[in-house]
Amino acid sequence: MNEKLNRRDFVRASALGITALSMGWPRDGITQTAGNDLVVIEGEVVAAAKKALEALGGIKRFVQPGMKVLIKPNISFAQGPEKGVNADPKLIAEIARQCVEAQAGEVLVTDYSLYPAQICLWQNGVKPEMDKVKGARLQYLSDADFFQEVSIPKGKDLKKARVMKKALEADLIINIPRAKTHNATTVTLGLKNMMGIVYDRKLWHSDHSLHQAIADFATLIKPRLTIIDASTVMVDKGPGGPGTLVPLKLVVAGVNPVETDGLMTTLSEWYGKKFSPADIKHLKLASELGLGSVDPSTYKYSRLKA
Repeated sequence: MNEKLNRRDFVRASALGITALSMGWPRDGITQTAGNDLVVIEGEVVAAAKKALEALGGIKRFVQPGMKVLIKPNISFAQGPEKGVNADPKLIAEIARQCVEAQAGEVLVTDYSLYPAQICLWQNGVKPEMDKVKGARLQYLSDADFFQEVSIPKGKDLKKARVMKKALEADLIINIPRAKTHNATTVTLGLKNMMGIVYDRKLWHSDHSLHQAIADFATLIKPRLTIIDASTVMVDKGPGGPGTLVPLKLVVAGVNPVETDGLMTTLSEWYGKKFSPADIKHLKLASELGLGSVDPSTYKYSRLKA
């Protein structure tokens, strides 16, 4: 597959300080017309995730034999799933299992956590679930050696970042955020969750506009599949809580990260108010960069029950 060869060339070139190439969608091997492109599924979180993948055309729409798959869930906090801050461990394991069954060459579940990795491993419930999935690997990557500085050619403010090498090498990135509020960005969903593959993300807060940095980074790293865990949504005091938890019992999944986040924004109140996708600054800025619509009237999606 030509794109795979290009990405490997890109990684080698970046190591030499040459400008990184943007990775866009649609992509060879992923049929954008298969099934739906955006779905909302009601039900228990694992059943809803299975139904979402089925409605999107099945995991084989995204995973081809031999692919390197990186699954990036929000597992950055040392708290159990009942607290509403991490993606549900059973959901993560189910997606990993389906990737293995689709004959992916490598399935890595990873995050650069806010809390020490060993504490997260034993307190957020992901490890025992992933131990059941043979052929997939769970590993927190936090050492500087796991990251590589690359340029962001289309970035307006953020021009470079130290990005997880495994993400740069992946043929497919699957993003699994937990739907919740964030004191700096109103909501944290798919685009915001990708900060978890960036080593120098603290600079986004201090040296850049955080909203523009999130949007700029989305021009470089574009997950082919976003699966938002909205089983229970933290509607205030996020991202770490403890906050008010609302049991929406939803999974929102789609191929366009901006529009998947945009749809999720409309499905709940946040801080006691309704927001449109255009009210979320980083989504609006990403839309201005041509990454997707923030007009929910343009969203074509299916709403189903698991």
